[in-house]
Amino acid sequence: MTEPFQAPPVPPIPVPDVAGADATARGLPRRVDLTWQQRLVVDASAIADLGLRTTIASIVGAAMLPRLAGAAWHPSRVATEEHALDFYLDLAAKHDPELSFPAPTAAARVSSRPANPVATWMAHGEVRNLRFQSSFEAINPALRDQRRGYTRNNVVHAQHWVHKDGPHPTLCVIHGFMGSPYLLNGLFFALPWFYRSGYDVLLYTLPFHGPRAEKGSPYSGYGYFADGMAGFAEAMAQAVHDFRSVLDYLEHTGVDRIALTGMSLGGYTSALIASVDDRIQAVIPNVPVVTPEAAFDDWFPANKLVSLGNRITRVDKAKSDAATMFHSPLNYQPLIPRDRRLIIAGLGDRLAPPQQAEILWKHWDRCAFHWFPGNHILHVSQPDYLRRMTRFLHPFMF
Repeated sequence: MTEPFQAPPVPPIPVPDVAGADATARGLPRRVDLTWQQRLVVDASAIADLGLRTTIASIVGAAMLPRLAGAAWHPSRVATEEHALDFYLDLAAKHDPELSFPAPTAAARVSSRPANPVATWMAHGEVRNLRFQSSFEAINPALRDQRRGYTRNNVVHAQHWVHKDGPHPTLCVIHGFMGSPYLLNGLFFALPWFYRSGYDVLLYTLPFHGPRAEKGSPYSGYGYFADGMAGFAEAMAQAVHDFRSVLDYLEHTGVDRIALTGMSLGGYTSALIASVDDRIQAVIPNVPVVTPEAAFDDWFPANKLVSLGNRITRVDKAKSDAATMFHSPLNYQPLIPRDRRLIIAGLGDRLAPPQQAEILWKHWDRCAFHWFPGNHILHVSQPDYLRRMTRFLHPFMF
């Protein structure tokens, strides 16, 4: 097996070599604690991230428009929204992950075929594309017929990098919103480096992304927000359910050590899964959002559309925020031991502000916490946190 502490590759996006560090017992550093180089990078990357945030917020806002128009023209839908809100609010109040996210009851019939030559070239090994029919049923019975109708979304996709000498400890990766291409994630997360270090790698495709996007979707991920708050809740529930089917498949093939990481929406999902399934040896949310309703408050113009939607449907914002706790990792206790949790945050991130990661850190009993001075996309000093991830994972995985 290749030495796990070898030097990581140069990141695919050239970035300044300005190091981050682990958080202290107090949490993230104050501005005065940073060097002038770190302050410069944080400020510059934060300004750059504002443009990205506005773009993403505009895309999310556009997905909400048909729903808002329907509510305005059909007042009867207001009652439907209110019932959905009450349903998720009641579930959230129980703080019971088994009730909120029931496990799959039957093993998935997974088909596996060789991936394209580009994937094989990038991994320098055997790569398989997996797919299977999702067994997910909407948590809210009133939405089951609607969710069954999303035929493309209900076929689960993943890519599996495997070694020929049998199953290895496996690193599972969950992409961010709109960021589903396997090639993109392989390069961004330096997955060939992890593969050469002895890991099998599995890249999981979230609902409504990539090949799971329904026909006519204007972009990958559109379906996450197209059905309003209830649709987002069900998409998160399906993301957890389908990933648990992936865990079943990995166990069936002989894998006995699994680590999970994810970025942004994938970080949010990985943190939630860590509160639902105890078969994961370690979890590493990367630039996660953990209170989406609070993050949206700063996402212009999506925040204005959410506010308009609440007025049209006469929904109380405090009640709506409480209902979103149904799928927040803050609503449940983690099942992964404290010493197997690591959170990564960017101080210049304005799409998933570092305060979001700090909230999760406090909920997770002040576990390991690493920061870098970049933003949501530009992960300055990424080789540092790749080494940090490797040192963190090695005792549990090998």
